[in-house]
Parts: sequence; C-alpha cells; structure tokens
Amino acid sequence: MKKRILVTGGTGYIGSHTVVELQNSGYEVVIVDNLSNSSKDVVDQIEKVSGIRPAFEMVDCLDLAAMKGVFEKYPGIASIIHFAAYKAVGESVAKPLMYYRNNLVSLINVLELMPQCDVKGIVFSSSCTVYGQPDKENLPVTENAPVKMAECPYGNTKQINEEIVHDTVLSGSPIKAILLRYFNPIGAHPTALLGELPNGVPQNLIPYLTQTAIGIREQLSVFGDDYNTPDGSCIRDFINVVDLAKAHVIAIDRMLGDKQKSAVETFNIGTGVGLSVLGLIKAFEKSTGVKLNYKIVGRRAGDIEQVWADPTYANTELGWKAQETIEDTLRSAWNWQLKLREKGIN
Repeated sequence: MKKRILVTGGTGYIGSHTVVELQNSGYEVVIVDNLSNSSKDVVDQIEKVSGIRPAFEMVDCLDLAAMKGVFEKYPGIASIIHFAAYKAVGESVAKPLMYYRNNLVSLINVLELMPQCDVKGIVFSSSCTVYGQPDKENLPVTENAPVKMAECPYGNTKQINEEIVHDTVLSGSPIKAILLRYFNPIGAHPTALLGELPNGVPQNLIPYLTQTAIGIREQLSVFGDDYNTPDGSCIRDFINVVDLAKAHVIAIDRMLGDKQKSAVETFNIGTGVGLSVLGLIKAFEKSTGVKLNYKIVGRRAGDIEQVWADPTYANTELGWKAQETIEDTLRSAWNWQLKLREKGIN
C-alpha cells in the first residue's frame, strides 16, 4: 500500500511541484491549502502533469479543529511536508504580525496534531534566510554556519520555527524532522503546466521579471547596485524548483526508511553557485532572446547582500544534487509565462 503524505501549502509554487514528484514516486498525497496565494485550478494542473489527482482540502492551517478533521478524514498519514507559510521578504517587513501569526501558529498546530494522529515525521520548508548575512569566511554557507540575527521578519519566522521543531522533538514528542534550508527557487515545470503564479503583484523576482518581459509590468526594479559585490547587486543561489521538489521526496524516503542519523536533520538545498541579480537578468536575456526593461532603485529593507550554498552535505548524505542549468531554468520560467498568456492570464 502506498504511503500517504500530507502536504500543507500544496497548491503553492514549491508545493505543487513537490506533489507531482511525490506522486511520480508512488506516494499518495493529500493537499491542505487555504488558497491565500494560489488557486484550486492547480490541482487540475497537477493531475495533467502526473496523471494522478491528489486529494485536496481547502483548510487553513491556523484552524486547529479543521486540521484535526483532515487527519481524521485521511487516516494513516505517514509524514507531513509543511510549506504553508507567507514568504515575501518585503511584505514581512511591512506586515510583521501577519507573518508571525501565520508562519508560527500553522506549524505549532501541525506539530500538536502529529502525535495525536500517529504521524511520525515532518519535512519542514526552511530557508537560507536563517543564516542572516553570513560573514565572508562562511561563504559558501554550510549547515554549520552560525544562525545569525534575521534581516527580516520572514527570516525570523524560519529561525523560530526551526527552534520550535527542535524543542518539540527534544521534549520527547515521538516525531522525527528534516529541515530543508533552501536558497532561491525559480523556474517552472518543463511541461509549462505548473509554475509560479502569485495572486496580485508578484513579491518575488522571477515572476515580476517575466511579467515585465511580456509587458504586464512596465519595469523591473533592481534593489541596489551599491552592495559589496562584483557588480553591486545582491548575490543569490538560484535553484530550479523541480530539483528542489525532488529533494523533498528524497527526504521523505530517508525519513520513512529509518535512515535518519538523528531525530532532527538539517540540509542546505542549493546549487553552490552564487549569481547576482544583474547577472540573472543577463542570463535571462541571453537564454530567451528577450530584452528586459529594468532600472536600478534604492536598497530594499530586509535584503541580504550575498548568500549561496555549500550543498556538499546534501549531495553526499542525501544523494541529491541540483541538475538543471540556470539557462534551462530561466527558459522554463519564460515558457510558463508564455503559456499563461495563451490562457489569457495576465
């Protein structure tokens, strides 16, 4: 019998790609999502890509009673992948309480229900923002780099959530956890049936970039060209979303196969390559042939100057490695935007 996995935030950008990879690997998936930054149509797209329709429950993880009802409706959930969180740096600076309430309480509710419902494991969607701005000697970042003061409320919620997971496991709760600290997911599924489609004005770089390239947005703003980097713009580790999704499946396999070496494990999920925002724009123009209208503006509150991963531990211990090139990844994002235009979605 196929193991049943609950995916919170499963109609979101990373969640939907992960659901496809889970189903391709033989898992049965139940999605929980309140659709605050996604659409129920994504379930149809997941079915088109994988040939399997996941179960879907429109439930907010902040609603403890409703979440308990999901566990009761779908008994035998073997593990959870928890994506349900707000994730925009700038928005978190402007609306910190919204981020703390949603990102902390949603995880607390899930962890509280797990022992009650005999769920043994959780893969938590964490972030490289927990490292704050790493010191130069800690670049590229390993899992042993210091967790520094967060540069924004979003990053702080990830730090606190990691502490909540550790404290819960240390308290004797009968659960295991794998924390995946990922860097900057971009791109779309190669079928162009799944991609990043935020509600309203995009808060993330790539959807704003592709919407600018196709004419939906007038101009892309690059936040700062006076950082201490080769071209003055921020440096990030951009990882293909399908590569990232596959890391979650490997983490689930590891957890359910009793291969964990400790009750809480942490892995960096990145490419190991740092690329500046201006470098990314050049790579997009080169790989798609589309010129981009952009301008340099002032720095944005909460942004980290430069961070990229040392993924050696994930490569060796998980047997996972990023495969897709930045050019193919950016082309996939552009093909997704073109597909949206075909559908009349602007």
